[in-house]
Amino acid sequence: MTGSAPAFIAQVLAALALMVCSASAAETVNDYPTVVRADYVFGCMQVNGQSREALEKCSCSIDVIASLLPFDQYEEAETIMRVRQRAGEKGALFLIPAMRAKVQDLKRAQVEAELRCF
Repeated sequence: MTGSAPAFIAQVLAALALMVCSASAAETVNDYPTVVRADYVFGCMQVNGQSREALEKCSCSIDVIASLLPFDQYEEAETIMRVRQRAGEKGALFLIPAMRAKVQDLKRAQVEAELRCF
């Protein structure tokens, strides 16, 4: 029995390490505030229909985006896209390449979400 104790302890430690790694990954994926996720799903459902199927697909979509893009990058890109809609110089300031790249990252995540969920 003493020979199997170190193996058992090693298995328990490995399981605990896996749980810690999984928790860290879940925190990274779930760093979007609930209100942001809900806002995305509501907007998505307005475009795709007010059905249970749309709810599931739209929820899947924001989950995929959250898995691909940290919240701070998502928030920056969303802000840039909203400000771009303004006319004049204020909107034009957000057309520089660095800003375009941030929006492109979000758009790529959205395309991936659409491919996986719709």
